[in-house]
Amino acid sequence: MTRARMPRPHEVAAARRDPRLLRALRERRHDEAWRTRGTCRSVDPETFFPAPNEPADAAVALCRSCDVQGSCLAWALEVGDCHGVWGGTTPRERRAMLVAWRNEVEPDPDAVDDAGPPVRDRLLTLVPLS
Repeated sequence: MTRARMPRPHEVAAARRDPRLLRALRERRHDEAWRTRGTCRSVDPETFFPAPNEPADAAVALCRSCDVQGSCLAWALEVGDCHGVWGGTTPRERRAMLVAWRNEVEPDPDAVDDAGPPVRDRLLTLVPLS
């Protein structure tokens, strides 16, 4: 197994201009039911998780024709999923996009994480409203 390396600055710069990332930014939280309409629902899931030495071309080609490609990629970037093909991107492409994504997207104040209630509620308990 190989270790993933940090993306280089020129890769992050290219990711910032990538139309797939720009679409994901536009469609972020636009369509909560995107999973029900994905092209991938009719294909063997193994297609989207090729071995490290196998090409991901088949999965990427299927994603190009999918209507929910942007929402899918936005989800993968938000959760930090680094395995498989999501939104027409390979894990290597998403690592560079993730750096750009984190610079563009503010954290969701209503997001619930493993620490408990939404961030907004935790902040309200820490900062008195007097």
